[in-house]
Amino acid sequence: MRLQRRLGILGELFGFLWRQKLYWMIPMMVILVFVALIALLGQTTAVGPFIYTLF
Repeated sequence: MRLQRRLGILGELFGFLWRQKLYWMIPMMVILVFVALIALLGQTTAVGPFIYTLF
């Protein structure tokens, strides 16, 4: 419960998926968050040119 509070909205989402036994959705959510982080980093920081080479 403490980890869920520290993670905020993502913690609540993963807690909900775990309680509802939607285990199969957890990997999809992790990948979605990862792609969103890559998009944010590629757009706003100096790391952008390096991220673009991955794709």
